[in-house]
Amino acid sequence: MPSPLPSPDTDATATDPVTPEMLGFTQYEKPEPPRWRTYALHLLLFLLTLATTTLAGAEWITGRVFFDQGFKLTGWFTQTEILNGLWFSLPFLGVLTVHEFGHFFAARHYRVRATLPYYIPFFTGFFNTIGTFGAVIRIKDRIFSRKEFFDIGLAGPLAGFLVAVPVLIYGFTHLPDPLEYVFRIHPEYRIYGADYARYVYRAGEGMTLGKPLLYRLLEATFADPARLPHPNELMHYPVLLAGALALFFTALNLLPIGQLDGGHILYGLLGFRRFNRLSLGLFIGFIFYAGLGLFSLQSSADTWLYWGAPYLLYLVLVFRKALPTPRRGLMLALGVFAAQLAVAQAVPAIAGNPGWLVFGLLLGRVTGIFHPPAPDERPLNAGRQVLGWLMLVIFVLCFSPSPFG
Repeated sequence: MPSPLPSPDTDATATDPVTPEMLGFTQYEKPEPPRWRTYALHLLLFLLTLATTTLAGAEWITGRVFFDQGFKLTGWFTQTEILNGLWFSLPFLGVLTVHEFGHFFAARHYRVRATLPYYIPFFTGFFNTIGTFGAVIRIKDRIFSRKEFFDIGLAGPLAGFLVAVPVLIYGFTHLPDPLEYVFRIHPEYRIYGADYARYVYRAGEGMTLGKPLLYRLLEATFADPARLPHPNELMHYPVLLAGALALFFTALNLLPIGQLDGGHILYGLLGFRRFNRLSLGLFIGFIFYAGLGLFSLQSSADTWLYWGAPYLLYLVLVFRKALPTPRRGLMLALGVFAAQLAVAQAVPAIAGNPGWLVFGLLLGRVTGIFHPPAPDERPLNAGRQVLGWLMLVIFVLCFSPSPFG
């Protein structure tokens, strides 16, 4: 039975807000959608992402896209070309899926509610993509201990890493004849013969992948040197491309900053206070490296005129939440900018990687660079500590300062 309206002799005043409960109504939480609808959404997103990554793989293998620069259709892919795209999409999505389900099952182990993975398809047809922005799961309950944060954060990249390594090993042990393979993709190269690289590649053109330490180690151990692809042609090798990208995304998740997987791991190892101090320092170093060399005292007037103020505004935005007050954030931004100028002046040839600036903005403004405390701050046991430091070694092995060239 609804409660009566408040009488005039109550303590309520004319300025008190009127709530639904005061008028006799009860507020209810929004009901959860039917389970079948949720499962259907997850399945639909997975199938769409499988389709977009397969098409992306077909683009990389054939060396062409659906539409040219004039937005004209270049021609449909054949059934064989699309099926060949599965050699990229299946291993790449396999690593991605194992990574996300690592998080999911670790959360279930601790009775923490988590969603199934939400896959994010992305495909344009106008330029090469990898067909996806990745996948995410949503944790729906609070996590109460450092151990839980550590285990749930570690389970994803560890599981994905254990699949990515065999993918790369398979790619290195099943390399085709490099000349015939490249000539099928680029028949115009055939007239140059085995020396085609001298004639068809120009400095600064084309896209290459950075090779982290683990990639180089597996390459040296398992690949036939005579069959290794030219760096500019690696994109046409779908299994190697899938494995290299898997290492890249593993390293990206293992960055020991904020609430990334690597942040959860390092927080578990160090605790709330020590981790957040270190995370701030690592974030400052990350942004410092990313923008290094963009500006110097020798930069042209046009560079300073058109890009100087936007870049300084970028630094203010990413550091706004790094310190307690806007004034301190501004001072930090100016300090980083000045230090970048000083290093560029002292070492003119030095250069960072501006591509990381986008990810830095995501860290600084969306995911955050600090980790929340857990009610249970008890340290990890010795076994977990060893595993945590091992994961940081894996991060170093998988990380490349310039992943795309």
